[in-house]
Amino acid sequence: MISLRDIALALTGASMLLLPTASYAASFDCEAKTLQPDEKAICDIRALNDADVKMVTTFDLLSGLMAMGARGTLQDEQTAWLKKRQACGADTSCIKAAYDERLRQLDSTYKKINRPL
Repeated sequence: MISLRDIALALTGASMLLLPTASYAASFDCEAKTLQPDEKAICDIRALNDADVKMVTTFDLLSGLMAMGARGTLQDEQTAWLKKRQACGADTSCIKAAYDERLRQLDSTYKKINRPL
């Protein structure tokens, strides 16, 4: 059975081919003048940028699979997670841990979606 993680990895790889150089992370413009410390770290470190691409791709896929009411809950969870990531400042290990945690949460949410057999 193909998991959401497998789909996200495939789409992430495909989307990386379409992205210009590292001037954009998945969820924000790395050239913006008002970048927060966590965003600067994500733009500067390829592994964090890749984690951002994977998280946003997974979030977008999952959003499309959910009913409208559940999408609101997912968005609220994403907003709360973003505040947690921002609280990391420029601490790259904290940012990585935040992405790892969020991807586990999104994977768990995917596994709970009712789908036909």
